[in-house]
Amino acid sequence: MEQKSNSFLETESTGTLMRKYAIPCIISLLVAALYNIVDQIFIANADYLGSYGNAANTVVYPLTVVALAIAVMIGDGCCAFVSISLGAKENEKAHRSIGNAVVLVIIAGILLTAIYFVFQNPILTAFGGKVNEGTYLNSKEYFTWISAGIPFYMFGQAMNPIIRSDGSPKFAMASTLLGAVINIILDPIFIFLFKWGMMGAAVATVLGQVVTAIMSVWYLFHTKAVKLTRNSFALRGSLIKRFIPLGICSFLAQISLVAAMLAIQNMIVKHGGDIVNYGTDDVPVESLTQIPMAVVGIVMKFFQIVISIVIGMAAGCIPIVGYNVGAGRKDRVRELFTKLLVSEAIVGLVALIIVEFFPNQLINIFGAKKESDYYRNFAVASFRTYLCMMIFACVNKATFIYLQSLGKALTSTLLSMIREVVFGVGFALLLPVLFGLKGVLYSMPLSDVLTFIISVIVIIRTYRELNKPSEGSDILRESD
Repeated sequence: MEQKSNSFLETESTGTLMRKYAIPCIISLLVAALYNIVDQIFIANADYLGSYGNAANTVVYPLTVVALAIAVMIGDGCCAFVSISLGAKENEKAHRSIGNAVVLVIIAGILLTAIYFVFQNPILTAFGGKVNEGTYLNSKEYFTWISAGIPFYMFGQAMNPIIRSDGSPKFAMASTLLGAVINIILDPIFIFLFKWGMMGAAVATVLGQVVTAIMSVWYLFHTKAVKLTRNSFALRGSLIKRFIPLGICSFLAQISLVAAMLAIQNMIVKHGGDIVNYGTDDVPVESLTQIPMAVVGIVMKFFQIVISIVIGMAAGCIPIVGYNVGAGRKDRVRELFTKLLVSEAIVGLVALIIVEFFPNQLINIFGAKKESDYYRNFAVASFRTYLCMMIFACVNKATFIYLQSLGKALTSTLLSMIREVVFGVGFALLLPVLFGLKGVLYSMPLSDVLTFIISVIVIIRTYRELNKPSEGSDILRESD
């Protein structure tokens, strides 16, 4: 069977290609983000769950990101490698890398699920689940059912970028969209009608993830630019060593978020009593300690929406950049970089306007009208402070991912580590010592400002390199 060529990636206008690939990718990531966000919205508006259920969702959220981190490392790395291979007319490497990625993500999903079930209690405790008894019980119920769906979730998320690299961004979007729609339909049924509580939210999520995984399996039998055979699935260390490093940036971007949230959630447990400074009602502090955990989780959900757009725009460019890198077209790679940076800055500006001027409207979506003044006041302060450097955050993230698509895995990885681990975790641990609960809110904007300074230097160097005349695909040779 003759396979379809991806040569149009070298000839079609970069603006058209960016829209064609980025929009489905953005929608796919937004839809994937909606799983947890929709859960939290319905949980927050259920009278019998409220802020305790919200806090529990926040506790479990980073543990789903661990699964996502592993999945995107495999999927994005394979996507970049497949795109570069197709641009260099090396179809053999392309189909074998996809087969190896499939096997790896299945193994990883099963292992992570086993770890979550065996070490459930210490894991929940580490992420702040024992801030109070109500939060812990809800966290345990939610985490148990979410863990059961981890293999399906990881498989669907890993296959999504691979499907895009095969020239089918719309199918990648549709598979994720259908799963999310199922979750949205089932959430209110299970939570409000059946009164299944946290279990209902989790089961709705898992059923949606199963559907996405099934659609991804179907696509593997109907690929376009490559043809998979039984031999494609034989693990080859030499290939894995080539594509996994290209996904390390995606892994670190996600796993470092987990590290930052681990630090933040533990600082919230330690300094949560400071919530008494955000209200005047005479309320026992013990009944308020889950509020900072719930609120920070909500703020992170909005950030996740914005960053899904940012990552979607950048990740959607990976197949285009990779193909043109393989074909030696630096001019198109440079042109796309400029368009991406401008677009990402605009996204950050719009997000900044929303969080600064409409925080009350945002928190009302998550049931704030039913909560105390302590909840509402802290939520408004959190949105306005924690996300005040959104423009810088968006440009930083775009730079990391674009470097990854150029095959510059080391530079991309180092930048991600500086932002997410050195700054993100470091300031999350240090600033609360100096400023208490407010220090948690200061950690993110400070990290983004310092990282932006470094990103500007890297951006300038990248432009200089792309402006130099090249002999063939020198970027590709560098990535090797």
